[in-house]
Amino acid sequence: MKYVIAIIRPERLDAVKRELQKVEVNRLTASSVSGYGAQKGHLEIYRAMEFEADLLEKIKLEIAVNDEFLQPTIEAIKRGAKGSEESIGSGKIFVLPLENVIRIRTDESGPAAI
Repeated sequence: MKYVIAIIRPERLDAVKRELQKVEVNRLTASSVSGYGAQKGHLEIYRAMEFEADLLEKIKLEIAVNDEFLQPTIEAIKRGAKGSEESIGSGKIFVLPLENVIRIRTDESGPAAI
């Protein structure tokens, strides 16, 4: 089992969800987060005053998958997050080992709980 964390642009969320559904990954958690990577934020002008907006709005996806779904999940996220452009800030994918999962309702654990 693996725990996949993806940081993507907010406007790409629907495309990523569509791509994940195509590979039968239908369970995910999405959170609004702020951060920056290679682009290091940007300069904004608000009411004629300049200020640096160094934390950009992003979406954090968290997905627990069984091993056979790992590669299709990664590819689906890449397809949806990249879109037609390949620009800085498209996101990152992190893959971590997942020791155990427990479904509270049925008390199932391990791969069956995902």
